[in-house]
Parts: sequence; C-alpha cells; structure tokens
Amino acid sequence: MTATLIPPASVRAHRDPNVLRWLGAYTSSMLGDNVYYLALSWAAVQAGTPAQAGLVMSASALPRAVLMLGGGVIADRLGPKRVVIGSDAVRCAAVLAVAALLFLTHPGLWPLALLACVFGTVDAVFMPAVGALPARITGHDQLARVQGLRGLAIRAASVVGAPLGGLGVALGGAPAAFALAGALIALSLPLLLSVRVRDLPAGAERGATAWSDLRAGLRHVRRHRVLGPLMIAIALGDLGFVGPLNVGLTLLADHRGWGAAGMGWILAGFGAGAAAASLLLAARGRLPRAGLLTGCACAAGSVAVGALAFVPGLAAAVGTALLVGLLTGLSGALCGALLQTQADPAYLGRVTAVSSLVSLGLTPLSMPFAAAATGAFGLGPVYAVSAAVCGLGGLVFLAVPALRRAELPG
Repeated sequence: MTATLIPPASVRAHRDPNVLRWLGAYTSSMLGDNVYYLALSWAAVQAGTPAQAGLVMSASALPRAVLMLGGGVIADRLGPKRVVIGSDAVRCAAVLAVAALLFLTHPGLWPLALLACVFGTVDAVFMPAVGALPARITGHDQLARVQGLRGLAIRAASVVGAPLGGLGVALGGAPAAFALAGALIALSLPLLLSVRVRDLPAGAERGATAWSDLRAGLRHVRRHRVLGPLMIAIALGDLGFVGPLNVGLTLLADHRGWGAAGMGWILAGFGAGAAAASLLLAARGRLPRAGLLTGCACAAGSVAVGALAFVPGLAAAVGTALLVGLLTGLSGALCGALLQTQADPAYLGRVTAVSSLVSLGLTPLSMPFAAAATGAFGLGPVYAVSAAVCGLGGLVFLAVPALRRAELPG
C-alpha cells in the first residue's frame, strides 16, 4: 500500500518557501560536510603516516553502520526535524572544538579519530532523519521534485565544497578549514528552525518500545510489495556500480596514461550527468511509469558502465561517464523518490535507515573485490561483471509487477 501523509501541495516544491528554507539548510550542511572531510584528510596526513590517516578517515564507518537502524527508530520516534537540528548542532560543536584544539596545540591523531567517530555516530541518526523530513514539509505530490532538488544540492556541495576546503587549508591550515566547516553547518540551524513541519495523521502512534518500533519498521519493508524488491534492486545497483567508479576508474586512468587530470575530467562528466538527472526529476515531478523507467535506466546504465573499460580515448571516456552519470543518476534519484512516495510516512526514518544500511554495508565490499579482481583478470572482465550486477538491479524492476508499475505523483 501507499500511504499519503498530507494533501497535494498548493505550490510546486521549487517555489515553496518552506521547501526552499529546508533546501538551503541541507545544502549548507552538505557543504560543511565536504569541507570537513577535506580538512580531516589533510590534518590526518599531516599528523601521522598514510596508514594512520586511512584509519582516521575510516573511523566513522563502524558506528554509522552499527547504529543506523537504531537511528531510524530515533528519527521516527522523536521527529525528523528535531533530530536533524540536534545532529547539526552536535557536528558543529565537535568540528569547532577540534578547530580550536588544533589552533592552540598539536595533539596528534586522537582528536581527529574521535571527531570521525562522533560524525559516524551522528550520521547514523542524521541520514534517516533527512530521509524522513521531506514528507513532513511538502505535499505527497511534490516528493519526487524534492528528491531531485536534494540531488542537485548534493552535486553542488560536492563541486563547491572541495575548493572551499582547499581555500581554508591554504589560508589557515586545518584549523581554518575545520572552522569553515563548522560555520557552514551552523548556518543550517536557523534555516532548519524556520522550517514548518506537519504532524503525522491519527493512527500513526509509535510502539511501546524502541525495539518494537524497529521490528515494525523491518516488517513494513519486508511485507511491502514495492519496498522489499526496491531494497534488493538498490543493493544490486550500488554493488555493481561503486567498485568501477572508485577503484576501477583510478586503475583505468592509470592504465591508459590519462593521469589524475584525466580521472578528474571523467568524474566531472559523471557528476554533470548525475546533476542533469536530478534537474530532470526536479522539473518533471510526476512520472506515471516511474518503475519501468527506473528499470530501463538501470539496465542501460549497466551497459554504459561496462563500456567504460573499452573506450579508446579520454574524450570518449568522458562522454561515456556523462552517460553513466545520467542513467545511473536517474535510476538512483528515482529509487529515492519511490522510497519517499511508497513508504508510510510514519516509517520513513526506519525505511531510509534500511536503504542507507544496504548501500553503506554492501557497497564497500565491491571496492577491495574490484581491486583484487582487476589484478587477477584485468579491467575488462571486472567491468563486465560489475555491469552484469547493475543490470540485475534493473531486471528486478522489470520482473516485479508492483515495482514495474510504480508511479510518482506530481
């Protein structure tokens, strides 16, 4: 079943001041995140060995993965707006504290590792709450457009955040970059406070305990005729895509002699394609055959992923990456929009937590596998297998009737 939280919005999402305040807050928070990650990597490399820096950078992964499902329960029990505000406040305070500590002294790696753990823990509640918030701020018919706007914010933050972080490091080292990250996250707080949220409908009461809420959320996903297969499709798509884009692309650029600059152009092509897909969803909104379109985009995107290993030159690789970004970005954005519109709003935090855990828990496995398999078999076979796995995700959409017929209102 598909539950509707609120009636159709009186204005489209990109013209709704309430949505735009949320979008501004989210963009500022994502900018702060990108600056933070650059500052953390720079400070860790300066304070320790490359191996130690790698451990610091990965310190957030474990608490985020372990606590993610519990974070979804917290988001649904306390309300997503309250959780997002609390999360940003904690992250802001932690980043500014480390900035002050690094400015005053040279404490080594321990505060950086602690900061990474704090971010991972906070992410475990922040990510589900972010997923649950759109259904509280706009109409059911605008959720697809909001998902497109969110995708544009993510792309903009990734493009602008790294240069901002680099500027902060250039002007004042890691302390200045951390302070800039804290200021950007802090900017999201007044915007979030001004966002109006709507209550859940009657009958959406929470369970007696957090454990019962968690079981109810997992049961909602498992029994839902769209959400269950959607999670399988998301897992297959991410599992086949992450390895080639991260490890595989680095090895491909090195093997072809394109260097770091060439890899940067390929990533730029991918980012442009993904941004175009988000813009399309934000402008179009309603898609009567969204499930079918998602399956077709995922299947076509898998062919483009496989083709990356066989393109003859850099220009062709950039063009192929643009196509990969457009197709996989479109299928990914549509998956997020379907999740938003198909889930009961009372369960959205927990549903988002399951989706995030599927991606964060399974897709990192593809990176060491891609690196090891490339060394053993070469780039061509690895990209072919990855394309086949991505294609299986599209096949799930085409094979499951309820998923294939799923629509996006608008």
